[in-house]
Amino acid sequence: MSAGTLPTLFRMQAERFGPRVVLRRKQYGLYGDITWTEHRANVEACAKALIASGVEPGDRVAILSENRVEWLIADMAILSAGAVNVPLHAPLSAAQAQYQLDNAGVKWIFVSNNSQYGKIDEVRLKLPDLRGIIRFDKFEAQHAIPWRGFLQRGRLADAATTTELNRRLARLTPDDLATIIYTSGTTGNPKGVMLTQRNLLSNAQAVAQIASFGLHSVFLSWLPYSHIYARTVDIYLSLAVGATLCLAESPETVVANLAEIRPTNMSGVPRFYEKVLSSLQSGCADDLPARLRAVFGPNIDMLSSGGAPLPLAVAQAYKNAGILLLQGYGLTESSPVITFNRKEAFKIESVGKPIPDVEVRIGNDGEVLTHGPHVMPGYWKLPEETALSLVGDWLHTGDLGRLDDDGFLHITGRKKELLVLSNGKKVVPSQIEGILLADPCIDQVVVCGEGRNFLGAIVVPHGNNLAQAMGVDPSDVEAHAGVGEFLTARIRQALTKVAAWEVVRKIIVRFEPFSIARDELTVSLKLRRNIILANHRDGLEAMYRE
Repeated sequence: MSAGTLPTLFRMQAERFGPRVVLRRKQYGLYGDITWTEHRANVEACAKALIASGVEPGDRVAILSENRVEWLIADMAILSAGAVNVPLHAPLSAAQAQYQLDNAGVKWIFVSNNSQYGKIDEVRLKLPDLRGIIRFDKFEAQHAIPWRGFLQRGRLADAATTTELNRRLARLTPDDLATIIYTSGTTGNPKGVMLTQRNLLSNAQAVAQIASFGLHSVFLSWLPYSHIYARTVDIYLSLAVGATLCLAESPETVVANLAEIRPTNMSGVPRFYEKVLSSLQSGCADDLPARLRAVFGPNIDMLSSGGAPLPLAVAQAYKNAGILLLQGYGLTESSPVITFNRKEAFKIESVGKPIPDVEVRIGNDGEVLTHGPHVMPGYWKLPEETALSLVGDWLHTGDLGRLDDDGFLHITGRKKELLVLSNGKKVVPSQIEGILLADPCIDQVVVCGEGRNFLGAIVVPHGNNLAQAMGVDPSDVEAHAGVGEFLTARIRQALTKVAAWEVVRKIIVRFEPFSIARDELTVSLKLRRNIILANHRDGLEAMYRE
């Protein structure tokens, strides 16, 4: 029996590893273990309960939940029943959830807690396809089935239901749709990215081929499972290699959980690695490497970064500390990994080489194009959008890049984010922002200047580091009259090696971080430039008038 689909691979691995630990999660203050045998029993009980509840192959079933073991069980159960998982990002509002559930025609949904249930209950009557809600936590919910009761329904299912589950597993093919993931999008309504069993499985297995993962590997997992990044490189990669997957309590407790788990591997986004580094830079520079190594523990073999560009200065600081922080590149439409650095062959300033079976080339306009088993079949119900992104089986990523002589890919910006100054000079804002983020006094930054005669920026300082650099008390730094001038001087110093038109001349200082709550960041923490610029329209107009 070959593992052509994720559920087939899951069953094979469960039979192979039985009593070995597959998952660790924290309960009542302590981490507890779940074996492959226990995990399989729960997955199959959930799958049979879905079948008994009328879920048919191809039906869409959603999950609205933070990371937890139940999420993992529900995901594999949905796929095992031949259905399609539609994961919703936990921070979504009721209206945002309604759009995605209605667009996908979701039949059933798993929700985590009372707050998430409230969102669905608020829009439930506006979702004509929705047949049922299953709740993970214990709380009063008139229109939801309790998780334990739902699993028990599956455990008590008759022989015919078990036979039907086995039949669906046997009939599942690599080309069957596995998931619809709605992109967070920086503008407009999100698009549903369709990914097949082949897309997800091939991507996980390809990544496994280029790294030293195995039964000895212990992954600390904290990135949201509603995003394809964590779903592939945490869940399905650990499944493919038989590793132990440890769930962090929350994104806020990752550093504490690192000390408890002492993992060999962890995936993260640049923002996390930047914040860890910034939090340590206020101390003695000489012992920074030792303190950085202490955060990630004695067993760490490799850290992975994705989801956004990793500033070179951050990668270099980790390398200097003896910690291998390797960057990869991809997008939801590519399942997601396109390229990744290898331990034995890496360039920290690049996003690595294409992974096995994946092709990359650069278009005539500098756009990164990719082809292979990782590329989506298209966007859900959007044939015109699909035709724009998929041309001759090549995915047009929307990113600008170059391949160096050694085959390493370097991302240079986004096609749609290219700024054109009033003198016709073109600027890639993300490149300038990457340079500025190397300054420990700068926490976040957005470069602007479309149609203007010079570049400006909105800067969010790192308060404690800024106070130390200026020699003032942290409680006084926000009100200090010299903050703008001080930061402007540091920015000009940082940009001495760029072209004259790429120098940021004026800034707006803002101490409140860009946030999801203000709609300035996507749920994957990408900048929503249009929103940020709109929120500062008056200040920017005044800055350019001066």
